[in-house]
Amino acid sequence: MAISFLGEYEATLDVKGRFLLPAGFKRQIPESEITRFVVNRGFEKCLSLYPMQSWKPLYDQISTLNDFDPKVREFRRYFLNGAIEVEPDSAGRILIPQNLKDYAGLGKDIVLVAAVNKIEIWDREKYQKFFDSVSPEDFSALAQSVMVNSNKEA
Repeated sequence: MAISFLGEYEATLDVKGRFLLPAGFKRQIPESEITRFVVNRGFEKCLSLYPMQSWKPLYDQISTLNDFDPKVREFRRYFLNGAIEVEPDSAGRILIPQNLKDYAGLGKDIVLVAAVNKIEIWDREKYQKFFDSVSPEDFSALAQSVMVNSNKEA
């Protein structure tokens, strides 16, 4: 059974770069999957947190790409660079490595956002600016473009 997330939750990074996975997300992860995650660079300067159940098929797909294609090598380097397995500590906190924290520009206040089979981790202020930059009309046009094109492919 595939994991799929819904929701948006605020959290706080402690001085060591750890945060508690919100209970709303914990409830959406099978008990056997809550012990191991992969965190890596996401798009738009956020981080992606994958339960192992979501990471493994993606990693398997990436590993089958043609290594003789320079674009594949470039993509792999960028996507996998910094990816690391993380486990919650005894208090349930997840540590974000400093290099990934720096990449996403994470401050103390963060937002954890459902992104289908993963959770995006954003700096709260950057997340708010991202949404403030998109008007309802822009979002409507984007939705039409994406959904109409995906329906044609189906």
